[in-house]
Amino acid sequence: MKEPHDILIRPVITEKGIRLRETFNQYCFEVDRNANKIEIRQAVEEVFDIKDKVLKVRTVSMSGKWKRRGRRGGGYQPDWKKAVVSVVKGVEIKIFEES
Repeated sequence: MKEPHDILIRPVITEKGIRLRETFNQYCFEVDRNANKIEIRQAVEEVFDIKDKVLKVRTVSMSGKWKRRGRRGGGYQPDWKKAVVSVVKGVEIKIFEES
């Protein structure tokens, strides 16, 4: 089994993510590309100590974007996976509340 900190890579803080957090109590994370919804749910519950508070996990595979590198060259950013985690109303994940 994978370690929870290997599954959750970083929080994704965007305007849409802030809106989801304020309106629907949902949090966005960048996760390991090979992680499934069950592993993501267990990792969030363990890392943030919110046992049985995760309602739903939605995932989407994001494709890497083309980025310029200097005058001539360029390359693609790597593909990544995003998870949107819904938690019970009234539960807050501290990493998002500090920023």
